[in-house]
Amino acid sequence: MKAVVFILFLVAPLFVFAQDVATDVDALKKEILQLRTDVDHIQLNLQTSQNKFKRGIAVATIGYTVTIAGGLMLGRKNDDLGKGLLIAGGATGITGTILMVDAFKYLGRFNNKSRKR
Repeated sequence: MKAVVFILFLVAPLFVFAQDVATDVDALKKEILQLRTDVDHIQLNLQTSQNKFKRGIAVATIGYTVTIAGGLMLGRKNDDLGKGLLIAGGATGITGTILMVDAFKYLGRFNNKSRKR
């Protein structure tokens, strides 16, 4: 009789600990899903940042090219056109630079929920 009770005391805790494994697996699955969601948000922000940065590079390049063309026209018979191109190209180049700088704001963003650690 004592042997049966002794074995029962040794085996009973094993069943209790076995129930905790299922909750650990569920918590692990939940954490993996949360990490996957985080990675998806990061990839979306990187893609948005990349597109805006490329657009900014294109606009700035066009703007500064127009500025150079306007500068080359100064002092010739198209002097007024050169001044206009300088102003228009400078404004376009600055706009492109602002677009490039603005693209970096997506890198620090996270989803709207605050992250719990």
